[in-house]
Amino acid sequence: MGTDRWVPAKAAIPVIGGSLAYMHDPLTLMRQLHQRHGPVAPVRMPGPGPAAFILGPDACGAVLRNADKAFVNGWELLVGPFFHRGLMLLDGAEHRQHRRIMQQAFSRERLAAYTAALHPAVAAELDTWRAGERFPAYPSLKRLTLNLATQIFMGGHRIADPVELDRVNQAFIDCVQAAGAMLRVAVPGNRWHRATRGRATLERFLTAQLPAARAAGGDDLFSVLTRVEDEDGTRFGDADVVNHMIFLLMAGHETTTSTVSTAMYHLGRHPDWQERVRAEVAELGPDPTVEELGALPDLDLVIRECQRLVAPVPVLARRVVTDTEVAGRRVPAGTRAMVCLQLSHYLPELWTRPETFDPERFSPRRAEDRSHRYAWAPFGGGVHTCLGMTFSNLEVRTVLAQLLRRFRWTVPAHYVPPMSNVSLPYPKDGLPIDLMSSGARARHTW
Repeated sequence: MGTDRWVPAKAAIPVIGGSLAYMHDPLTLMRQLHQRHGPVAPVRMPGPGPAAFILGPDACGAVLRNADKAFVNGWELLVGPFFHRGLMLLDGAEHRQHRRIMQQAFSRERLAAYTAALHPAVAAELDTWRAGERFPAYPSLKRLTLNLATQIFMGGHRIADPVELDRVNQAFIDCVQAAGAMLRVAVPGNRWHRATRGRATLERFLTAQLPAARAAGGDDLFSVLTRVEDEDGTRFGDADVVNHMIFLLMAGHETTTSTVSTAMYHLGRHPDWQERVRAEVAELGPDPTVEELGALPDLDLVIRECQRLVAPVPVLARRVVTDTEVAGRRVPAGTRAMVCLQLSHYLPELWTRPETFDPERFSPRRAEDRSHRYAWAPFGGGVHTCLGMTFSNLEVRTVLAQLLRRFRWTVPAHYVPPMSNVSLPYPKDGLPIDLMSSGARARHTW
């Protein structure tokens, strides 16, 4: 083991607990802890046992590679009851088996089918958008991506009723925000109680749709999960399908919403880049293939930079099951380890002017993301690398391509969205933008 002793958590943050400090300003907290303690920083957080932030690409990489099998998922305490037995919450042989089965649902052929279904679905959603000042971009995108997730993942079982869509959307929000609950007991009106009701809503919704999905034999993800199997012929039972669908629907629309809303903000502030990627997507046909969507180098630069600036999942939760060492620091069994991917995206030794929107940093000429294997890791790493990251990337490209062809938008130079960091980051004010038809000219009155 390393020679560095384990520092008591009270030495890490003397006044305010780690959870409250994180919600206030996670990046500042990570920087302070990294400067004070280095790659392993003990913090005080609610829950059993010690907790530590894992900071910097060397330490994060060591945990994600998990060479000595000392780390297992740590999401159970944060959101376990609400994303019960989703792929992210499984470990070991069970995780490998479920991942092998689920990989059949993300084969190249099925990705092509999902992508083909995206184009008309995105167009139908964007037909409902109306240009105007202070257009609420974030909630509009969240509705769009949830509707896309239910259409593409559930085929003919999409949510047509807007009231039902809002109810299911709120259920996902409540489940995700349970991660920031201080009191992890369901008391009427608190976060844990809302998440408990949200999980019940999602289970009822998907369970009611399951028989039709199983009988349909369609190409949507819901139907596919009812029949895919591993090399030994093992299939998912009904409970497994529902559990995986709840997690995939959440992950599928949360990560896309985060990346697209971040892109809309920065492209609204940088019209030169907005016109540059608009010119690129203008060359696409009406229904671009997976290959055509993948051949958009400027849009790729923008997406990567947006995922650097606002990582869709800025922190990954792990739990230590046996005494281990991270970057030369001792980490005892029982520690809850928070793997801080977001900090690595802002370290000045890895990135030129890291606070600045600069997509060219990902160009082959500069390749700043190649400075370290874990300098840029918005989808995690190791055996728990996001299974749906390829589809997520295709969905982001599809949505942005159609937005760029239909609209122009701006945000005032002084505007910085106030972010909520209770769970996954999002703009608390709804990200108001000035949205115009593609031929209109910008003006600001706010």
